[in-house]
Amino acid sequence: MSVDARAHLGVEQDIDTLVASSRGELIAKHEAREAALPRCREVIQLSANAIRAVHRLEYERGRELLRIAGDRLGEINDLLIGHADIYHAGFVHDAQKEYAEASLTLAFVSGHRAPDEADLGVGAAAYLNGLAEAASELRRHLLDTLRRGDVERCESLLAIMDDVYAVLITIDYPDAITGGLRRTTDQLRGVLEKTRGDLTVAVRQQALERKLDGLADRL
Repeated sequence: MSVDARAHLGVEQDIDTLVASSRGELIAKHEAREAALPRCREVIQLSANAIRAVHRLEYERGRELLRIAGDRLGEINDLLIGHADIYHAGFVHDAQKEYAEASLTLAFVSGHRAPDEADLGVGAAAYLNGLAEAASELRRHLLDTLRRGDVERCESLLAIMDDVYAVLITIDYPDAITGGLRRTTDQLRGVLEKTRGDLTVAVRQQALERKLDGLADRL
């Protein structure tokens, strides 16, 4: 900086010095973001693979994948300490949501206690959206179970879907707070009603087949 410029500022200082701390903060944020992004993508991929394992009834495989995903989320939290703006940019929420969905799907299908928000270490909005999507994911398992003829188990799964929906419709806050929960809940309602219809038809068909079998035995 020229002497004239310093004189104009009224102080003996360099413009580079003025922005040094800001530059350092942006460098730190950029590095934290670049380190967190691939981990978030890995969490999403691990969670998707865990759900596939659950539908194949490979519960231990699903648990192992989710254990790794949970470790990655812990790393993300550590990386973004002091960078709340990056943490709340959206991609961490998406990773947490997918992790919650997979964890809850595993619990519902395997018959174990469902983890809560604190168990998973995720945010409220991510947890609730994951819960809604896990309930929707139960449709696939229910239909697989229905093909095996286990109607009683199907009714238990439908009851879980019903209970989740009944709770989620009571959470009425702006989408900016809930991460679009209202839309996710509306999607669950459509899945729930379609599944209820499929199960009702199957139960009636099964009852009719039993009556026909009983009639055939009497003839």
